[in-house]
Amino acid sequence: MDQSHMHYIIDTFFLLFSSVLIIFMVPGFAMLEAGLVRSKNVSAVLTGNVMLYAITSFIFLLWGYNNMFGGNGFFLEGVTTDGYSPYAYFLFQMAFVSKTVSIMSGGVSERIRIIPFMIFAVLMSGFIYPIVGNAIWGGGFLKEVHDLAGCTVIHSVGGWALLAGILVLGARRGRYSKEGQIRAIPASNIPLVTLGGMLLWIGWFGFNGGSAFHISSVENADLVGLIIVNTNTAGLAGAIIAAMIVYIQYRKLDITMILNGALGGLVAITAGADVVGLWEPIIIGAVGGTLVVFAIPLFDKFKIDDPVGALSVHLVNGIWGTIAVALFADFSLVTQLKGIAITGLFTFPVSYVAFVIIKKVIGLRSDEEHEYVGLDLEECGLEAYPEFIKSKV
Repeated sequence: MDQSHMHYIIDTFFLLFSSVLIIFMVPGFAMLEAGLVRSKNVSAVLTGNVMLYAITSFIFLLWGYNNMFGGNGFFLEGVTTDGYSPYAYFLFQMAFVSKTVSIMSGGVSERIRIIPFMIFAVLMSGFIYPIVGNAIWGGGFLKEVHDLAGCTVIHSVGGWALLAGILVLGARRGRYSKEGQIRAIPASNIPLVTLGGMLLWIGWFGFNGGSAFHISSVENADLVGLIIVNTNTAGLAGAIIAAMIVYIQYRKLDITMILNGALGGLVAITAGADVVGLWEPIIIGAVGGTLVVFAIPLFDKFKIDDPVGALSVHLVNGIWGTIAVALFADFSLVTQLKGIAITGLFTFPVSYVAFVIIKKVIGLRSDEEHEYVGLDLEECGLEAYPEFIKSKV
């Protein structure tokens, strides 16, 4: 067999395998969010995650992929690849797009209606995400921004859109008192939270590692190995520092905060895992975990109700991870900041206007009675835990 053919086959298989790992993050998000919300809303959260994957992937196949990579018309037409199958490359990019909206689903959970959210998902996968992706990854005017696997393109885009959605939706009923006190709403299923968090962690190896695109040479294989090791290291550092901080604060080890600390570290290394050594991810991940611990209560002080801490994990650390590239590798800080600023200035207002329009035209939020009973019955007609007596507050 010709050596070039062998490289083609190996790199194609590498992209397909990485794509599968990324798609494993779909149940990761679903389990994490299902465990963190109240039991009366679990079916709605699960349904939303499945539909997000289906709709965003379908829209990306139709035209979003072409918009992002300069194709023509529909169905991958006009997008060329070099060194691996164009279908494998599409699947890899398609696996990414649903994560951008999955970042949002937990943060708007327990009060958003599924169909209006799916309408926004069409806008995100067909318009907002491809435009930002084209500017940075598609050879556009932000191509000098170094963002290996999407600190800005995925995590910040999803985070800015989520912030817009939360501001339009408002907080969950009973989350904040009239006096401004924060009412704790406990998670419904800690084992599911843990399973979801670990599935996301494993999926991140495909998320970041696959973004090298090639593995069929010694140099590329070493690079992929470095990326995956650095990814894991940042997650470890984020989990450990989060555990230390919450133990110092409360003399308790909060597994939800530890997992969010790990996810914060994983987000933070996503932009620069390919350009740093083995010690830098410790600092990058530790800062990421620290930011999560302090950002979650900070958002609550401003009555920005995020049930799963997605803003703290993805938006805050998407920004930090993009900056960290310039701090720990030879890249321009001004260029990285430019990418952060332009992405935010585009994504947030477009998303905000879209949510306002959806709200006025068909409604965005469940009414007070259904929110009290739970979205499972209103949206799905199916309760996740029908045999349990649930709190209705």
